[in-house]
Amino acid sequence: MIVMNEGSKHLLRAINNRLSALSFHIREYYWVDMNKINEIYRYKTEEYSHDATNKFNIYPEQIPSWLVDWIPEKGGYLIGNLQPAHMDFRFFSLGNLWAISSSLTTPTQAEGILSLIEEKWDDLVANMPVKICYPAMEYDEWRIITGSDPKNTPWSYHNGGSWPTLLWQFTLACIKMGRPELARRAIAVAEEKLSADKWPEYYDTRSGRFIGKQSRSYQTWTIAGFLTSKMLLENPELASILTCDEDLELLEGCACCLSKRTRCSRRAAKSDIIG
Repeated sequence: MIVMNEGSKHLLRAINNRLSALSFHIREYYWVDMNKINEIYRYKTEEYSHDATNKFNIYPEQIPSWLVDWIPEKGGYLIGNLQPAHMDFRFFSLGNLWAISSSLTTPTQAEGILSLIEEKWDDLVANMPVKICYPAMEYDEWRIITGSDPKNTPWSYHNGGSWPTLLWQFTLACIKMGRPELARRAIAVAEEKLSADKWPEYYDTRSGRFIGKQSRSYQTWTIAGFLTSKMLLENPELASILTCDEDLELLEGCACCLSKRTRCSRRAAKSDIIG
């Protein structure tokens, strides 16, 4: 949106530097897969130096028991949040899908996210695409963090509910990565129920079997999401309007040169694109 001229070049350079550093941070520190979880499991703690492996002093005991058995051999995802001594390992669909469409992830990471969704189909799609987050907060965690919120009970609404409006964003990511068959599979699941169920806002339960207990009917974004998904599959070239390719200029300004790293997600992304 900024016109490139003599007066704006310093601002544009600052923006690119910031975007490069932010993108590197997300790709490097928010990404988890089987190898990364195993690396965290073996972390040493209380390391305070520029070349520390455990930069955020994450304790291996923070790896939740559900994740140990859930993470597949193939695929990965961007975690929910990262801060000193704490990681939120939940899978959030919206952020991961837009990370693919916007090229926030590398091409390899984007493929990994879709591979994870395919591997964990019964958890993330099941009877209605797409689960907003996984897993739900339950028991004491739900009581403490939500204050026993009656609307966000486990596997309902924003606490692990299934939201049909996410279908078009899933379809968009699949088309970008050349996986339209995954989108067709999800649309077929939704098509069996949405019209008969009066186009509800969201679904409840672990597998999305029930219409949400406070779900409104004939929701515009549910209908629009379904129709957009069908339209994108019929006209996949339209997906380019809503997606972004990797910014090669940002790749040139990689932040790895500041951290003496030997492994660089940006170099890997560049080799994926140019190679």
